[in-house]
Amino acid sequence: MVTNYDGEQIEIPQTLPMLPVRDIVVFPYMIIPLFVGRDSSIRSVEEALSKTDRLIFLSSQKNIADEQPSPDGIYETGTVAMIMRMRKLPDGRIKILTQGLCKARVKKFSQTQPFYEVQVEQIQELQNEKKSESEAIMRTIKEQIERMISLGKVLAPDIMMVLENITEPSRLADLVASNLGLKVSTAQEVLETHDPFAKLQKINEILKK
Repeated sequence: MVTNYDGEQIEIPQTLPMLPVRDIVVFPYMIIPLFVGRDSSIRSVEEALSKTDRLIFLSSQKNIADEQPSPDGIYETGTVAMIMRMRKLPDGRIKILTQGLCKARVKKFSQTQPFYEVQVEQIQELQNEKKSESEAIMRTIKEQIERMISLGKVLAPDIMMVLENITEPSRLADLVASNLGLKVSTAQEVLETHDPFAKLQKINEILKK
């Protein structure tokens, strides 16, 4: 079970339609608009919207230029998301607003035509064994973000207010990673790190660079 923004408890089904995402990694808790144009991707979205839970599995493709990525061309770790809104655009594409709920990995592709459908298992983050060290790194990360903003780096508005209120190491790392405009491969490394302390260290290294 996971909780969405409205505080509702949501059961994650074993099988979900999948949307390969082109140039971004979607993290849990992230609310993000996505533009969908490929026929198979539009069908995935329609399948998700036909269900009462409106859930879809978002996973990044390894090669941005790949028009029809094969299962091997899609990362197996991704994010289960809820489609909050959908709008049809004049050019035939659709725009969806999605909310990341939890990390999951693909166990099996149950179909590849006319859209991707996958069997998934939810990934549980490891327990954070290093509380005091984590708190120290979290303080450093918040200071580095403040410094970046003061140097004119454009980040999401209000990000400092949101960061100040986050006490979970993993959630802080995900939020920072999702706002840095990282390369897909780098962001994917963060998504695939399930130890909260190791994830904070990774974010700290990225910020230092």
